[in-house]
Amino acid sequence: MSNANKTYDVVIIGGGPGGYVAAIRAGQLGLHVALVEKESTLGGVCLNWGCIPTKALLKNAEVLAYMQDAARWGIAFDNLRVDWGAAISRSRQVVKRLTTGVASLMKKNKVDVYSDEAELDTATSILLKKSGQKLSTKNIIIATGSSANTFGFAVDGKRVITSNEAVVIKDVPKRILIMGAGAVGTEFASIFRTYGSDVTLIEMLGHILPPEDDEIADLLAKEFTRQGVKLLMSTKVESITPSDTGVTVQVTAPDGAKTLEGDVILLAAGRSPNSKGLGLEKVGVKVERGFIVSDGQQRTNVPGIYAIGDVTKPPLLAHKAMREGEIAAEVIAGRSPKPLDINLIPHPTYCTPQVASIGLTEQQAKAQGFKIKIGRFPYRAIGKALAINEYEGQVKLVIEEQYGEILGAHIIGPDATEGIHEIGLAKSAELTTAEVSQAIHAHPTLAEAMGEAALAVDGHAIHI
Repeated sequence: MSNANKTYDVVIIGGGPGGYVAAIRAGQLGLHVALVEKESTLGGVCLNWGCIPTKALLKNAEVLAYMQDAARWGIAFDNLRVDWGAAISRSRQVVKRLTTGVASLMKKNKVDVYSDEAELDTATSILLKKSGQKLSTKNIIIATGSSANTFGFAVDGKRVITSNEAVVIKDVPKRILIMGAGAVGTEFASIFRTYGSDVTLIEMLGHILPPEDDEIADLLAKEFTRQGVKLLMSTKVESITPSDTGVTVQVTAPDGAKTLEGDVILLAAGRSPNSKGLGLEKVGVKVERGFIVSDGQQRTNVPGIYAIGDVTKPPLLAHKAMREGEIAAEVIAGRSPKPLDINLIPHPTYCTPQVASIGLTEQQAKAQGFKIKIGRFPYRAIGKALAINEYEGQVKLVIEEQYGEILGAHIIGPDATEGIHEIGLAKSAELTTAEVSQAIHAHPTLAEAMGEAALAVDGHAIHI
């Protein structure tokens, strides 16, 4: 660009959810902003290969599940045909619409966008590796995100894939092995199982969705087993051998070594921060275990350099990166934003049934020494859940015993990823279960389960 020799108030490295939100907020605050993104489109992994295309495919799977169960709804038809290619095409159209929208927002907020790879030259200048240009700046925000962990296994894009390849895979595999039963693994398990794949989930830790409350994870495991998903927990992948016809995987399980066969293996066991090749060591930015160290206002140890999103610390979530992007931009603009509270970050998983949580699990609350009460309410007792035939699951609230503080909320069931925000707002406003239960929840709605769970904390639930 012709702007290459200009001095900016802030240069942002990385155009994912954290980076582009930081750019927009900085532009809104009157700063002169440049955004450097090495890929051809903005939006990062989330918009292009992660959050958005997977949710589009999950919706396709949901519609297909309804068609497969049409008789329950009094609908009959012959010759149901499934076009996986059309599902992929629709998901890519959604991606294109959103990434195009982000590009328009850059223009609207007068952000100069450079399609290049950035490296810190000094604490106040950025080298663009492809063009050789340098950008001078008063501040730098590093928002380079993360990449799928491969644990040393070679990804060939055909038999051994990551989520990037899974969202554009040409055909539905007859047999898919998924290494990692976290959010990514369980979501793809739901997609491919609905489309007819024989799915095996392999998890090194003791239960499915390791970060979630044990009780909720157990309920999901039971539902997945009912759906026909095979679960191998406390199981480590030792080797992966691809061939022209499939893949052979050696694992060590609690009952000994096993050999698994599949058409494809999806590596979905976590992500690693993209902190290499940025020149961090050149300017002395502190890094621990690959993550850039930043404080509550996203400052690194080097004045004028900030870091946000996956490249800083877990949880690796797009909405966390977005808020951190706003915080960094506001600090640079001279404001004093409130630091992000990790206990107010919702954790959504869009598998079937959905799982969502916020705050402490029951196990974490006990480990931290809290005396707690638990409020549970099953969706089976909610009229709306029965009406829509999605009644497996429950709302679970973890409450501090003396004052009624909401320590955590955990939902498994229909639209859990939407419903969790009621407790997010309640925690943010420091409300107790008394206020949640006194709020009038419309009938019939799924949200009634939240009010009933709040009543259940003291044994006062109405409908059970």
